[in-house]
Order: sequence, then C-alpha cells, then structure tokens
Amino acid sequence: MLLVLKLMLVPAFLAALTVAGRVWGPSVAGWLAGLPVVAGPIVLLLALERGSSFAAQTSAASIAAIAASEAFNFAYAWSCRRFVWPLALVVGLVGWAGVAMLLTQIPASLACAAAAACVAVAVSQSGLPRVTGHVPAARLGLGDLAMRMLAGALLTVVVTTLSASMGATWSGLFSVFPLLGIVLAISAQRAHGADFVALLMRGMVIGRASFAAFFAVTATMLPRYGVWLSFVCAAVVSIVVQGATRRMLGAKRPVQAVARELAERQSAD
Repeated sequence: MLLVLKLMLVPAFLAALTVAGRVWGPSVAGWLAGLPVVAGPIVLLLALERGSSFAAQTSAASIAAIAASEAFNFAYAWSCRRFVWPLALVVGLVGWAGVAMLLTQIPASLACAAAAACVAVAVSQSGLPRVTGHVPAARLGLGDLAMRMLAGALLTVVVTTLSASMGATWSGLFSVFPLLGIVLAISAQRAHGADFVALLMRGMVIGRASFAAFFAVTATMLPRYGVWLSFVCAAVVSIVVQGATRRMLGAKRPVQAVARELAERQSAD
C-alpha cells in the first residue's frame, strides 16, 4: 500500500500541475507546487514509524529546507538562461547540496528554521530572473507528460527511501528535496524556454507560505496532540494560507498587463 502511494501521489500531482500550467500559465503551476504534497506524506509516515517527537524535529528541518529548495530554484533559473538542461540541473543540485550542508549546522529550532526560510524566500523574490514579455500557457504532449510522471515516481521512491534511514535533520531536508522543481524545471526548459522556468520559480516562491504553515503547525502540535490531529490541523491551515496567497498571485497580473501595454505603446510611438 505504501509503495502504491509513493508511485501514485507525486505523478498525479504532476499531472494536475501540467493541466494548471496549460490552462493558467507557469506562475499558477509554480504556486500550486508549493503545497506539501511530497514532504507532508513523508513526514506523516515518519511520525507513524518513529513517533511524534522525531516528526516534530523533522518538521522544523523541513521549514529550514525551504532555503535549500530555493537555492536549487535560484541556481537553475539563472543557469538555464545560458546552458542546456543537464548543465543547469548540475548547477541547481550543487546549490541545493551546498545550502543543505549549511542548514545542518544551524540550531535545530523552529525559530532558526523559519529565519533561514524567510531569508531564502526574500533572496529568491528579489533575485530570480524577471520576465517582461508575455509567456503563453504550456502546451505539452502526452509523451512528455508520461515522462514527467515516471520521473516523479522514481524520484519519490528514492527520496523517501533515503529519508527514512537518516536522522531528523536530514530526513527533513530530504523530504523537501526539489522533486517537483527538478521535473517541472527540466520539462519547462525543454518545451518552453528559460522565461517559462523563471515564472514557474517565482510562483513557487509565493507558494512557500502554505508549505511553511503546514510544518509550523506539525512542529508545534505533534509533541502534545499526537499525529492525526496535528496533521489534520496542519492541512487545514495550509489550505487557508494557500488561498490567501492566491490573492498575491492575482495582484501581479494587472501590473504585468499594464507594463506590457505601456511597452507596446512605446514601441508603437
């Protein structure tokens, strides 16, 4: 049953993100990718196997691991503007590994984890490539979609296997290994180019809030209230926060539309 969950959950979510990118564009797809669809089930399984205290520590580490995921996104988004995807992937993974190693040296507390995540999100929000032109919604064939889903399934099995055999800190870091980021970034670069990747990554930055909210709740509640109540409350809070950040995503669209209109007028003049 567990293996079936691993093989089905992430591929199904990747399919949903593909549809979202095709209908609403890369920003919305990236925003949806912020949901804890991979890390949440991993930490839940660790809570059931190793207890609430271990899972609470892993939850705090998962929040800190946002910094490593943002390092991957930042490195990939810039390197894919100059290099083909294999090289961009190497640069991104080096960025993830470097920041992950640094995170193992910070105190294992919720406050330190939140501070690391906030710094990383601020850097990404200000430093990711900016796209001024229009980027159309994605068009993806069934073959590419199947490859995305297969890659997602394989990566999920590998990461969950590794995370289950390590301590709380590395379990948290590996639970937030950029599975979706890798699959989405590679396929986006191959099919649609670097600007599509940049918008996808910017959407992910906004989506981090619901992810952090989920694990802040589990880290706080698990030692006192047990597994199921903690994860149910975390899921509810995450969905509420995700809905609130949707307004932030929507607020950017009119500004971008006005900017495009002004640019078109200036070129016409």
